[in-house]
Amino acid sequence: MAFSDGLFNRIEKRTKVDKNTILELAKELQDNDLKNEHTLRNVIHKLSAMTGKSVSTEQENKIVNAVMNDNVPKDVDKMF
Repeated sequence: MAFSDGLFNRIEKRTKVDKNTILELAKELQDNDLKNEHTLRNVIHKLSAMTGKSVSTEQENKIVNAVMNDNVPKDVDKMF
């Protein structure tokens, strides 16, 4: 799936995370199983640290449940 530079620019502007970091994380995600709760929680913690945004236990649990139950938007471009 190819993403436009415009998408990366919107993400970077909103999160302060650059394109290369995003691509590195995407590669890591691609190489791991996001249906594995431990892997998913590690990704959430890594994203939290990268963006400087804290994620409460309640928020983390909601994210994990959404991903594990395939309740995540399929169109990434519309998320930003």
